[in-house]
Order: sequence, then C-alpha cells, then structure tokens
Amino acid sequence: MSDITPHNSRNADFLAWPFFDDAHRRLGTELDAWCSRELQVDHHADTDATCVSLVRQLGRAGWLRYCVPASHGGALDELDSRALCVLRETLARHDGLADFAFAMQGLGSGAITLAGSEALKQRYLPRVASGEAIAAFALSEPNAGSDVAAMACSATPDGGDYVLNGEKTWISNGGIADFYCVFVRTGEAPGARGISAFVVDANTPGLTIAERIDVSAPHPLARLKFENCRVPASQRLGEAGQGFKVAMMTLDIFRASVAAAALGFARRALDEGLARAKSREMFGQTLADFQITQAALGEMATSVDAAALLTYRAAWQRDVQGQRTTREAAMAKMYATESAQQVIDRALQMFGGAGVVSGAIVERLYREIRSLRIYEGATEVQKLIIARELLKDA
Repeated sequence: MSDITPHNSRNADFLAWPFFDDAHRRLGTELDAWCSRELQVDHHADTDATCVSLVRQLGRAGWLRYCVPASHGGALDELDSRALCVLRETLARHDGLADFAFAMQGLGSGAITLAGSEALKQRYLPRVASGEAIAAFALSEPNAGSDVAAMACSATPDGGDYVLNGEKTWISNGGIADFYCVFVRTGEAPGARGISAFVVDANTPGLTIAERIDVSAPHPLARLKFENCRVPASQRLGEAGQGFKVAMMTLDIFRASVAAAALGFARRALDEGLARAKSREMFGQTLADFQITQAALGEMATSVDAAALLTYRAAWQRDVQGQRTTREAAMAKMYATESAQQVIDRALQMFGGAGVVSGAIVERLYREIRSLRIYEGATEVQKLIIARELLKDA
C-alpha cells in the first residue's frame, strides 16, 4: 500500500478518548511513525516469504512483545486488549499483511499464555516475542467451523503420550508456522467438554501439510493432516477436557482486535476516498462538490467512529473493569467488520474503474476485509452470541 502521512490528526483523534492511558497513546503514535518509516511489504513477492519477513521485522522492532506477557519476553505484565487493538488498527491501516503477521503471533500463542505450563511458556513465548518462532492456531475442521463442538480430530492417550489423528483446515500460517496450538477431541465428556489442546511442533512426525489454500487476499493458509502423530502429554495446554474453554478464552481476548483490524481498513478507505473525492474532476467541479458524495462521506465517517467506540469499549471493559466481554467483543467484531465492508465499497466506487485495478489500494482493501466477516466467528455467529448473552442476563 502507498505511504500514509504519519500522525494524521483525524486518525489519531480517537487516542484522546478516555478509554486509553498515555502509554496507549504513545504506542499508537510510535507504531504509526515506524510503519511510515520502516515497514517494508512486497506484495509481488512470495506470500510465505513475505509473511516470514514481516514477523522478523515486527520482532526486531519490538512490536511482537505485546503478544506475550513480560514474564516471558513481553512488553506488559499481561495481555492488554487496548494495546492489541491499537497495534492492529495501526498496522491494518498501513498494510493488511503486516496486521496478519502480528495478529497470528498473538492468536497462535494466546492459548499457551493462558493455559500453558511454565515449561511450555518458557519454550515458546520468548521466541514468539522476538519473531524467531511463527505461531498458528488450529481449531477449524472441514465439518467443524462455526460449530466447534462438532470437531472430529482426535487424540488418544498412549502411555505418556497422546496420538493425534484427523484434519484441521483454514489454518492461518499453515505451512510456515514453527508450532501449532491444536484443539482435538479427547472424549472426557460429550461435545465441547471433551476437547483438549496441545502444542504440536511443525516437524513432529505424523503432521503434514495436506493442502495449501489460495484465497482472494493472499496469506499462508493450509489444511493439516495428523496420522498417528505422537505428542507428549507435557505438551497439553491445561487439563484434559478443558480445550474448548481455552479456545474460547483465547478468542475472547483477540476478537476485539479483529474489529480493530477492520477499523484500520475502514480508516484507510476513508482517507483514500477523501483524497479521491477532492482531486477527481467531473463536470466542471470535483467529486467532493456533489452532495451525493458528501452524504456518502458523512455516513462513512460515522460508521468508522461507531465501530471505534464499540471496539475500544470492549477492550476497555476487559482491561480496566476486568469484565468478561463476550457480548461486547461480539458486538464490536460484528459491527466493525460489516461496516468496514460498506465503507471500503463506497471508497472503491469513488475511484470508478481505477478502483478495481488489481493492486490498487482500495481494490486490495476490498479483498482483505471480506475474510474478516468470516474468521474468528462469522457475523451470523456473532449475532447468536450477542442474543445468547442477552437472554442469559434477562
């Protein structure tokens, strides 16, 4: 994507909101400046190599330290939802693949932070923070996406080990990850109560990359196959049968950050749309002089602010009030991703034919936003989560 002027006052306005501490304000400002000065992304190069390079860049610069706690090489004592959101929004506004590289280090290692033994934390988290090890989160299966409790991939106890068999699919960082946090059925109870989580190194015998998956906004994605894949019991995260709980805790932390990434895309689209409207000449005036364009810009700006308020409310409630934010994070994720799609679509429309040229900024945003409405819980699932929480509290 093209350069963005750092410290854009309109994009930085939200940092003055009372949701943030001064540390968050400095974080957003410093990352914005770093991205404008240092971030290097080659979208014409091999996607795998680009993502590996981005993880290394982010690690060397210290940004990945926000993905793990200070006790294991991180920047803060514990995972801070507001920091994660500020980082993802800023990265996404500059480049979607950079946001992806950062996000997967957090999501892919989050289960270790939350439920790993001290030995597992010491083994994996410092390397995640430095960018030396690439993490992945392996939850979805061919027939168990939104319905996680329907998973069939299994792990059978055998002496001091577990033997894994089955498949995982739609796994981000699949094929380039150094380790996978894998959720499998161990059968302690029916449904979600019989799932456990394990850390599986990428070079473990019996784990293979069965298929690489190409999608509209390229990033490393794969189907994993486990055939008599033997994993020591010491690699288990938490107690047997607690894997579903660990997965949901991890997603609860990072779901608000998905909303923040969508927000970053929407802010970039609004910037691009504004610049285009002011410079594109039509019928003796600029596109911005037409009332229909002004109405569109007004709706786009309002959607961006509404998404930001929902996103940072959820993060603030988790960080400051210590509340469980399942409902609030679902609201943020649902609204921010859906509204970002509309904002980007309107921005692209302002570019006319130039907006659908492959590689154009708004064209890339159009492809990048689409998956955010699906992964980490599709919009339809978020609506069910919100309704379930409302009914529970009624």
